[in-house]
Amino acid sequence: MGAVAIVDTSIFCNVLDIPCMNGEREKVLKEFKEFLEDGITLLLPMAAVYETGNHIAHLSDGSHRRRFAQKFVEEVRQAITGETPWQVMQVPSTEEVGEWLSGFPDSAMRGAGMGDLSIIKEWEKFKRKVPDRRIFIWSLDSDLQGYDHSP
Repeated sequence: MGAVAIVDTSIFCNVLDIPCMNGEREKVLKEFKEFLEDGITLLLPMAAVYETGNHIAHLSDGSHRRRFAQKFVEEVRQAITGETPWQVMQVPSTEEVGEWLSGFPDSAMRGAGMGDLSIIKEWEKFKRKVPDRRIFIWSLDSDLQGYDHSP
């Protein structure tokens, strides 16, 4: 079985070409193509869905806001139904969120928000679930780039 990439907001925004969030789009699309060719499974955590939606909602140009909101909705819906290379990860349970909250003060002191913490926790969970596969966080954020488990 191939590797698994948990996709961060920074990647999703570049793929969707969100204005002011797409500065590394060419690099991201090149990696995206390579990952697909290599058979890497792409998982889209709920944090990336929420955060990307928030970035879109804060676009200053109303026509951009509408256009990218529609593009976002289409992409996420297709991911849910298996029509895109992404797979939307499950919504976390209340118990999981409670565990994440316990670690949040330390995470906040390192400058990592709740979204980043939840992606790290999803990586940890998936790593335990499938220890015989490479699991990594695909991100442009240096705080998330080091999360890479190889069996």
